[in-house]
Amino acid sequence: YGIPASIILAQGILESGAGKGKLAQSANNHFGIKCHTGWNGESVKHDDDAAQECFRKYTHASESYRDHSLFLTSRSRYASLFKLDKGDYESWAKGLKAAGYATDVKYPAKLIGIIERFDLYKYDNEVLSRNFALVKKDPVVEFGFNYQQERSFDVMQTAAGNEGTAGGVM
Repeated sequence: YGIPASIILAQGILESGAGKGKLAQSANNHFGIKCHTGWNGESVKHDDDAAQECFRKYTHASESYRDHSLFLTSRSRYASLFKLDKGDYESWAKGLKAAGYATDVKYPAKLIGIIERFDLYKYDNEVLSRNFALVKKDPVVEFGFNYQQERSFDVMQTAAGNEGTAGGVM
């Protein structure tokens, strides 16, 4: 579907409370996808932004993951995401927020934190045949700031074998 695996996995973890949330448990809905116009499948009622909103119910969790991908690819407000580098999970996280996927202002930071904590970018590496590595260093406290992480990028080779651009954030 053209969505970075790290983004899909991080959203599933965040939105479902690592599979322990009420919607994940009762409806196999790991992304909090609401019924919306045109939904003809099963549903459950759940309090969210308003009381007793309609959410999609799935027989299997895998259906929720597929529907999430279809949801993003079929709505024009997410079209700009598909112009982003598939290895740039930070831009994808910020782009989801900008497109209105979530109302939480910390949503991008939460996704990025999950991706980096659980090394989910490694799934993107596999698909993209690259060697991005997050280099974690000991915290350095200077002038009241805590610098904990520094990114490291391996140079990627293009299909033609020439040096490409650095992976990750562009």
